[in-house]
Amino acid sequence: MSTKVRRVYGYLAEFKNASQLYKAAEKVRDAGFKKWDCYSPYPVHGLDDAMGVKRSILPYFVFIGGLTGFITAITLAYTTQVGLYPTVVQGKPANIFTTAAFFPVMFELTILFSGFTVLFGLLALIGLPRWNHPIFASKQFARVTDDKFFIAIEARDAKFSAEGTKALLDEIGGDNIELVEDDSE
Repeated sequence: MSTKVRRVYGYLAEFKNASQLYKAAEKVRDAGFKKWDCYSPYPVHGLDDAMGVKRSILPYFVFIGGLTGFITAITLAYTTQVGLYPTVVQGKPANIFTTAAFFPVMFELTILFSGFTVLFGLLALIGLPRWNHPIFASKQFARVTDDKFFIAIEARDAKFSAEGTKALLDEIGGDNIELVEDDSE
């Protein structure tokens, strides 16, 4: 008979309303936790600031992806229309300064590379694909889409301790504090 080892994911605490969630998020942030998240049935204005969430680096990746697409388009258009297969339009040979002919390719590849960078960069930054999150095992978490507000503090956070984290969540007004276990392999 084999027993499945269950790893602790973290603690989940319920809050009554958005105002309590906001204030609790500030206190968790001030306590120095880094690996935690807030869950609410609707967007809460200013919650990112209360959590101390920094601006994403995704726009920089997208800019580099778009620039790569633009440079690829210029290289492709110049190589094919000027170098390999010189195009003569109205008795004039194409050169690098005929951007009107190159513009559609430059535009399309810039947008295409930017779009792919957004898709794959976002998936990489948020750690997807993950088919099932440990927090979905919590029965009380199912109400987050209706009318409940939650904070989850992960056990992989450096400041996490079983007693200390639970005490903090209790102190800041968390109800129904639950230890969430990760039973995925």
